[in-house]
Amino acid sequence: MVKILFICHGNICRSPMAEFIMKELVRQQGREAEFEIDSCAVSTEEIGNGIYPPAKEELKRHGVPFEGHRAVRLTRRDYEDYDMLICMDRSNIRWAKELLGGDPQGKLSLLMSFAGKDRDVSDPWYSRRFDIAFDDIMKGCKAVLA
Repeated sequence: MVKILFICHGNICRSPMAEFIMKELVRQQGREAEFEIDSCAVSTEEIGNGIYPPAKEELKRHGVPFEGHRAVRLTRRDYEDYDMLICMDRSNIRWAKELLGGDPQGKLSLLMSFAGKDRDVSDPWYSRRFDIAFDDIMKGCKAVLA
């Protein structure tokens, strides 16, 4: 089983979108038994909060189901438990390394790097462009799954 943890700043926009997009892609291929997929934050700002409403609307618009999400923070235990820790931007990687005490096994990566792009996932918290973030995340998740 491959265990994937998606990481963003607050765990209310990009990383839960990635979690549920990846779960849907895996479900469509009938491969649920092969993966464990979750998401978390590097900050404490949104702990306990659900998915940000515009992110929910974007998921709904594309028919991606989601339920029961509450923001949680990355822990050192997560590093042990997950095979891949996939960050939405370079800032998330820096914060994650600080929280984890480094990345000795090379588990941290940037989502868009899987799609052959050397850039961050567009942050809809600031841009308000949840459609662009969704497209970035979909491309990245499809590439991870491939």
